[in-house]
Amino acid sequence: MPSARTAEPLEASAWNTAPYPALVVDDLGAVRLYNDAAKALIPRLRRGRPLSEAGIDWLDQGHRRRVAGPVDDAPPSGTIGDRDFAAHPSDHTDGTVVWWLVDDTDHRLARQALRTERQRSAFLGEASNALLSSLNLERCMDVTAELAAQHLADAALVITPRTGKRYPVVTCLRDGQPHSAIRLEDPEEVPGLAEALQGFPPVPSRWIDPASAPAWLEPEGFGPIGSIVVTPLPGHGVPAGALVLLRRDASAAFSSEEEVFARIFAARAGAAMSAARLYAEQSSLAHTLMQDLMPPVLRRVAGVEFAGGYRPSKNNERVGGDFYDVHPAAGEAEASLAVLGDVCGKGLEAAVLTGKIRNTLHALLPLADDHQRMINLLNGALLSSHHTRFASLVLVSTLRKAGSVHLAVTSAGHPAPLVVRNDGTVEPVPSRGTVVGVLPNAAATTSRTALAPGEFCLLYTDGITEARGGPLGDEMFGETRLTEALSPCAGMPAEAVVEHVQMLASQWTGDRVHDDMAVMAIAAPRSHHLSAVDGHTRGRFTA
Repeated sequence: MPSARTAEPLEASAWNTAPYPALVVDDLGAVRLYNDAAKALIPRLRRGRPLSEAGIDWLDQGHRRRVAGPVDDAPPSGTIGDRDFAAHPSDHTDGTVVWWLVDDTDHRLARQALRTERQRSAFLGEASNALLSSLNLERCMDVTAELAAQHLADAALVITPRTGKRYPVVTCLRDGQPHSAIRLEDPEEVPGLAEALQGFPPVPSRWIDPASAPAWLEPEGFGPIGSIVVTPLPGHGVPAGALVLLRRDASAAFSSEEEVFARIFAARAGAAMSAARLYAEQSSLAHTLMQDLMPPVLRRVAGVEFAGGYRPSKNNERVGGDFYDVHPAAGEAEASLAVLGDVCGKGLEAAVLTGKIRNTLHALLPLADDHQRMINLLNGALLSSHHTRFASLVLVSTLRKAGSVHLAVTSAGHPAPLVVRNDGTVEPVPSRGTVVGVLPNAAATTSRTALAPGEFCLLYTDGITEARGGPLGDEMFGETRLTEALSPCAGMPAEAVVEHVQMLASQWTGDRVHDDMAVMAIAAPRSHHLSAVDGHTRGRFTA
């Protein structure tokens, strides 16, 4: 290309062999000379005529700015026909300017492709963050429809596999809000939709006639459909659904590149929706299984008050190795069975064995009047299983007679229950035995006692007495401190006793690491009646 300042005008022979279309324009804007390539490109060029008559306004304006100065570093550019050109100037000593017209179409297309790719990459990053920010399936469907309508089409529909005969659908218009509905329409009405819902590759949009689209596919207020894209939402082994993109009749049809990009977006959206669906299924399954592992809510049974409390070793866990149950008696003359136990270990693994023990004891309820036999059968069941853990537990049969509650207590390697009398005396129930799940024989002794009205029996796991805390943080709560804490509780309801023990244990440990804690209170309720003074004052409870 010539230098910025050329001393002599170009000869005609060299002029026509130049690699670019070129023309010479004087300082008055008249065309002085041009080569054959320039004439072919701009047929309206005439020597001695103003450049403005050639019809290339951007070049005429660029020349005027060049002559007026100061010189702009960026060369003027514009279109000639269907091509893009940049005009590079060379100044001559006679005041004329040679304009070299360089075809810039390929560079523009490359820059446009790079800009589009950057925008798409940024969009995919934004989409991934939005889709992965929630494990709620409905939220993922809403986000997918909203992003697709905003960036890929004029409207989008997200359709998930049917439940029964219904297909859940989320519809969203550009700049609108997602709208959920459950439709009964047949996906066969839209070419490629039934296949997409099964995970098959999409059909090209040119194969889909918009005029044949069913009415349910067109969002309310959308207008005539001009182009449709149907692509699957692939999931983790199972299709997550299908994405339908719509453009209005006045919009440009989907290009093949846009269809490919839609499939890339759909792959990310499908993975997020599949993960959300899998999480929902696992959460539902875990919730169902957890219901059998969670300690039950206790209440009064056959005239006996029961209350229980449980605190797992970690605040983010709901189950662990401690458990309790109350099995009501089949008849009034039969005893109810209360069980409290402690499985070696913590967390879910211990909870699994806890569930096994609870289910086994429930199956052995017909033998509830023979504690030793129940313990022997439970011990055999644990030894024959693949578990290597063991457990301690205490069985208490309760039967109310003439206002008192009679207890039969059998401990299998568990801390002795404590009976609190009305005068504040605390008495351990002398029952001993070996833990279950270790030795072939699990011998145990049964002790009997009775609770007068207002008295209670406390069952607890060693997580209470072995809890470390206090002023220095390493002292155990201990049986002595528990006994002293229970003495003032004489006459309290079972629920209040449990809350009191839990509060003391929590204050003792603070936020320190602790074992699972379980506690159960069995109380003989007082007989209360409502009386009034002089028939005017409020009544009160009296024993």
